Amino acid sequence: MPATVTAFETHPTSIDGLRVVQTKQVVDERGAVREIYRESVFASSGDGSLAAPRQVNLTSTCRGAIRGLHGEAMTKLVGVVAGRGFGAYLDVRTDSASRGTLLTLTLEPGRQVLVPNGVCNGFQALSDGCLYLYCFDAEWVSGMPGVAVNPLDPDLAIAWPIPVDKADRALVSEKDAALPNLADIAREQASGAVRLERETR
Repeated sequence: MPATVTAFETHPTSIDGLRVVQTKQVVDERGAVREIYRESVFASSGDGSLAAPRQVNLTSTCRGAIRGLHGEAMTKLVGVVAGRGFGAYLDVRTDSASRGTLLTLTLEPGRQVLVPNGVCNGFQALSDGCLYLYCFDAEWVSGMPGVAVNPLDPDLAIAWPIPVDKADRALVSEKDAALPNLADIAREQASGAVRLERETR
C-alpha cells in the first residue's frame, strides 16, 4: 500500500496558550514514523515553541496509574508514544484569563499537548506499559517554582476513566495523593476561590 501522510496541525483549547498538536506522521506497511518535534514547524505555526528542548523524559506507567497534576515553571510538549492515556490539564496561573479551566482528552500516538509554563499536567495510563514523553524547555531541578494539585481533588472531580483507590500506591504516589486541593492553593495565592470551567475532547 502507498504511504499515507498526516500533516502537522495545532488546535487551540479553552486554556490560554495550551494547544493540541497533531504530529506529522507517515504510515506504510512497516508501521509509522512520527515527527515528535521540529522547531521551525512550531515557530511557523505561530503557536509558540520549545526553542531547543533542554530535557526529555519518558515514563512507563501501568494501567490505571495516575501521574500529576504538576505545573512547574517550564513549557512542556507531552504525549503518549505507545499505548493509550487520558490527559488532564488545569490552569492555575493567577494572571491567566482561563484560570480555573480544566481540559481533559484522550491521548494516543500522534496526538500531543503543548502545555504552557505554570499549567498543571497529569495523565492516567489506559493500557499497561503506557509510554508518556515529556519535552521540557528547562531542566527540572528540585524545589523549582511551580504549583501542583491533588489529582483526586473532589472539587475538580476529574473523570478518570479507570477508578483510583487513593491508598493504592500502584495507582497514585504518596506524594501526589498528599498534594493540596485547588481551593487550598487559591487561598495560598491570596486570590480567593477559583471558578472552575471544563472542556473535554
